[in-house]
Amino acid sequence: MSPNSFGNILKFTTAGESHSEGYSIILEGVPAGLQFDLDLLHQNLARRKPGQSSVTTSRTESDQPQILSGVFEGQTLGTPIAIVVFNKNQKSQDYDQIKNSPRIGHADDTWKAKFQHVDHRGGGRSSGRETLARVIAGSVAQLICRKLAPQMKVKSFASQVGPVKLGSDDIKKIWSQNIDSFITRFPSSQEAQVIQLLEKARTDGESYGGLVETRVQSAPIGLGQPLFRKLKSDLALASMSLGATTGFEFGDGFQAVDQKGTDFHSSATSSVYGGLRGGLSTGEEIIYRVAFKPTSSIKDVAQKGRHDPCIVTRAVPVVEAMTWFVLAEHLLWQRLDKI
Repeated sequence: MSPNSFGNILKFTTAGESHSEGYSIILEGVPAGLQFDLDLLHQNLARRKPGQSSVTTSRTESDQPQILSGVFEGQTLGTPIAIVVFNKNQKSQDYDQIKNSPRIGHADDTWKAKFQHVDHRGGGRSSGRETLARVIAGSVAQLICRKLAPQMKVKSFASQVGPVKLGSDDIKKIWSQNIDSFITRFPSSQEAQVIQLLEKARTDGESYGGLVETRVQSAPIGLGQPLFRKLKSDLALASMSLGATTGFEFGDGFQAVDQKGTDFHSSATSSVYGGLRGGLSTGEEIIYRVAFKPTSSIKDVAQKGRHDPCIVTRAVPVVEAMTWFVLAEHLLWQRLDKI
């Protein structure tokens, strides 16, 4: 099982399973001399960690990172950065019954068919807990972006949870909102409806899917490689490599197929392009969305275990982290393009 890495000139590799001793990550390609913001790393991990509210899994993990290498006296060395987070709150016995009885909608059977010998506890390597390593990678990438494009901003949020969608007025206020002040990261006065929906889902053994929307302000013009490493394709790869994803679109996305060309291309600066043309950033606001299916743990599995009734709430900081990582790599690439 070799593809455990993401990135090219900036790269991270992850290791770990849901109920193993912990997760580790190695980052390569991080420039030397960056001030390492440990507070930012703690803050981002806290946004993702389980046990945050009544609408997330009850598993409690402190997710305290230990930096093993690559940082000295508060600055990056340019050498590989190794970070580990130890698991503290496993309940492996909860998964004894699924060892020989794969759960519907999970990867239990496909992983066993592929590898024969697997760690069934908590989904093993396919567990959503793996995303904590991605948040670490995104936090380091954010430091690179601060240095190379300090004006750039990234914001992800839940634009739909189950049947409840954000209104256009809510989306217009996104940049003035503190997304984390909403426990479902659904920034709207309708959040109470979403909370009620998900709390009932936990009780009933039900689950829901939704959309995570991401917006990037003030990205430099020309980020991306025109052919096989388009900015949109890297954002799609970063997003679709996450568990439970079912779709990706930027700009007008799938709605574009219903439009006439004379309407769709009515303005060269229109948001229908999502801030990307020819695979490159235009300097306008980048807009893309990732669809997540309803959580696979339903009925008795959900009622007996510790599961999120909706992935979207905790996926928001993960999608945001992967966005920072893709942007950081393309910023580094842009420097090479101009040498």
